[in-house]
Formats: sequence, C-alpha cells, structure tokens
Amino acid sequence: MRSAAGQGGRIPRAIWLLGLVSLFTDVGSEMVHSLLPVLLAGSLGASALTIGLIEGAAESLVLVTKVFSGYASDALGRRKPLVLLGYGLAAAVKPLFPLADTVATVTTARLLDRFGKGIRGAPRDALIADLAPPALRGASFGLRQALDTVGAVLGPLLAVALMALLADDIRRVLWFAALPGVIAMVLLLKVREPAPAARAPARLPLTRAGLARLGAPFWRLAVLGLLLALARFSEAFLVLRAARGGLGLTLVPLVLVVMSLVYALSAYPAGWLSDRLPRHWLLALGLSVLALADAALAVEAGHGLLFAGIALWGLHMGLTQGVLASLITDVAPADYRGTAFGAFNLLSGAGLLLASALAGALWDWRGPPATFAAGALLALLTLAAIPLLVRPAQRG
Repeated sequence: MRSAAGQGGRIPRAIWLLGLVSLFTDVGSEMVHSLLPVLLAGSLGASALTIGLIEGAAESLVLVTKVFSGYASDALGRRKPLVLLGYGLAAAVKPLFPLADTVATVTTARLLDRFGKGIRGAPRDALIADLAPPALRGASFGLRQALDTVGAVLGPLLAVALMALLADDIRRVLWFAALPGVIAMVLLLKVREPAPAARAPARLPLTRAGLARLGAPFWRLAVLGLLLALARFSEAFLVLRAARGGLGLTLVPLVLVVMSLVYALSAYPAGWLSDRLPRHWLLALGLSVLALADAALAVEAGHGLLFAGIALWGLHMGLTQGVLASLITDVAPADYRGTAFGAFNLLSGAGLLLASALAGALWDWRGPPATFAAGALLALLTLAAIPLLVRPAQRG
C-alpha cells in the first residue's frame, strides 16, 4: 500500500479544466459515434467487417499518433501547443460528418477526427502527470477520465433527444455535434502550462536502444496493454448488437449512454482506490468484468441481458483506463513521459486494429455470439498474464 495515499491535498485547477475540456469534446464526439454505425450500415450500405475496419483504423490512428505527439512534447519541453492543435482539429472536422454521402467520405472524416485525438492524447496525459501530486496521481487521472466520460453520457442523450425531435434525421442531428467543440476550445485557452512541464527539452532517440531507456517495467506494462486491446474491440459493436437485438433506431444511442454512465461513475473511485491498493488488483478486476460483459452480450436473450452486458462493459473501462495511465506514470522516467504514453498506445493501437477487424469478420461469419465469446476468452487469457507482466515492484 502506498504510504503517500493517505496524505491530504487537492487536485489542481488545471486538471479540472482539462477534464471539462474532455467533457465538452466528448459530447460532440459521442453524438457522432452513437449514430455513425447506423448511418454506415443503413443508407450507406457498409458491412459489419467494413465498420470494424473503419473503427479499428480510426482508433489505431489515435494510438499511433500519440507516439509522435508524445515524443514531440518531450522534445519541445512543452505540452499545451500540441493539446491545442489536437482539440482544435477535432472541432474543425465535425461538420464533415453530416456532409458525407459515401463510406469513403465518412472514413476520411472519422480518421481526421481521431487524428486530432491522437495529437492531443499523450501530451495531455503527460501534462496531467506533470501536474498531479504523487499521492493523488490515480485520483487525478480518474477525475479527468470521469469528466471525459460524463461527456460520453451527455452526447448520446442529446443524440436521442434530437433524433426524436428531428424525426430520426441522422444528418441534421450530426450538425449539432460541432457546437460543444467550440466551448472546449474556450476552456482550454484558460489552462496554463505549469513550470515543471515547461522544462528543458528531453530527447529520447526513437531507436531500439533509445526506447530501451524507458525501462523493462514499462515494456512489460506495454505488453499487458497490447493484450488488453486485443480483448476489447470497438464499442461500435455494442451499437450494432443493440440494433440487431431489435432496439429502435431512436433508442440505439442509449447503448453508449448506459456504458458511459457506468464508466463515468466508476472511473474516479477506481483511481482513488488505486492510490491506496496495488493497481494491478483493479486491472485484474476490470478484466474479469470484461469477460462477464462479453458473456452476457454473447447471449441473444432480450434487452435486459443486453443492457446488463453494456453496463458491465462500462464498468470494466472505469476499472482499467485511468489505472493504466497511473501505472505508466509510476514506471516511466519523468523526462520521457510523453514518449512513454505514446509508445504504450502504439502497441495498444495495433491490438485494437486487429481486434476490431477480427470482431467484424467473426460477426459476418458466425454472428454476434461468436464475436463476444471470443472477446471473453481473450479477456481471461489477459487476466492470466497479469502476474507475469506486473512485477512485485509495481504492486506497491
């Protein structure tokens, strides 16, 4: 148990502001995300495999881009310019979604939106790591993740309300997704980069020898992140599962509302607990919950079990995402935190791309039960790998 965990202190104002920026950005992004699979599979005629490839490529682009943006923030000695660029690009491309009339155009818009997320992700996480007091590290990441996920709840709720108001006109609803990004940019301008982040540049060679300086504990954790990504494919398949299960078009965004609400409610408590308990315990619990979620979603037996599986999926996200960020901060050298977040997410991106492609192929070949059953099996295999990849020095 960490002795510092019992110390007092308050989460810095800048972390609260960054959380609110994430909140408003996610309102717009999740309005799009909750309706895009339906638009693609409906009027644009895309297959489940195509949707899986689009989502896998989009999310992988986020994670691959983080390598270079994280490295750039270390090399420049500044985080905020890249954070501004990433959030600004995501806000600027939102109007492309309602204008898109082909799968290729939707794909381009989705990739640009996720490219913005990739630019901002690692520098923002490194900035939070620079700002957070060591005794509040887990709580700080949990707070940012919780506020981000509140936006992921509000976005689909707004989509449901607008779909009802606008007679299921998806394109008209997507126009409203651009507005929250403007609010996010105004808030971000109020965030001041702290003195510890505006330090001398720290260049780590992007070579095998250079990356080895991140240390063996970091690379073991990165392998665990890769396995976790393989076990968790895109949430687009949750939306497709609900649509196939007979949920009405207007109510489909509720899938992400339920998932994100549970995620938001669990992220901060999980971060708080990780400051007091060995973090790998929470990772193990999260993987167990993911296996249960997949098992529930593999059974096509009504809306009750469907939403139970979706809620469990959100709980596993709350138990793992902020905790992983805290673990990276624990084991990565302080001068190379941006690079460490980027490298970690590169491996996770490769896993997510492969997982989403395989999920789409299994869906087209054998249907939803096979897709979610495979996810449950991979989650259990990853759970078994935790003792091998998280060594006693990382267990508090």
